[in-house]
Amino acid sequence: MNFETVNGILIPFLGTSLGSACVYLLKKDLSPAVVRAMNGFASGVMVAASIWSLLIPAIEQNAGRGRMAVLPAILGFWIGTLFLLLLDHVIPHIHMFADQAEGPKSHLARTTMMILAVTLHNIPEGMAVGIVYAGLLAGTSGITAGAALALSIGIAIQNFPEGAIISMPLHAQGMNRHKSFIGGVLSGAVEPVGALVMIAFSALFVPVMPYLLSFAAGAMMYVV
Repeated sequence: MNFETVNGILIPFLGTSLGSACVYLLKKDLSPAVVRAMNGFASGVMVAASIWSLLIPAIEQNAGRGRMAVLPAILGFWIGTLFLLLLDHVIPHIHMFADQAEGPKSHLARTTMMILAVTLHNIPEGMAVGIVYAGLLAGTSGITAGAALALSIGIAIQNFPEGAIISMPLHAQGMNRHKSFIGGVLSGAVEPVGALVMIAFSALFVPVMPYLLSFAAGAMMYVV
């Protein structure tokens, strides 16, 4: 695993960490307008990266199958979408600025459910980064270093406000700034772990790489 790959894996985690550091710098939460603007920009980057870094390479790898080249991409995309839909229904969570919790009924604190919501998003994002860089290391056609980096940066931008909405409410509830910061940082730890798992088992995934790429694309689109 080269330096470029390590950087790509850590960039999204850095976004969460920088957002969590807002607990040291800001007295008030990020305004809804700022958060929505950042998420809107990040969503555009993530949609483009999902298409160019995930779906198109998945189709190109099966170009020799003619009309059937799109089949793995279609199947993987829908499986990824349905997988996130399933998690959405079985894990109690609440999104930023939402009044109603989603998933099964729970007596968990609002902050805990927000952490679960962030974790729910971070699972497929970490997988997507790992799959793309695994494909890049394996020389998979259609995957470029620039496209992989764009995906990582887009996720990092989205992770910035997510880190802040974890650390700042924790501090508001009485936790000291250092522990609140650590809590926000840990909420994003699942991403590099998920990416490393994908890369570690990349040799096993090569035969089904088109399905994995499109699976990650479907999951990412669901998050967006």
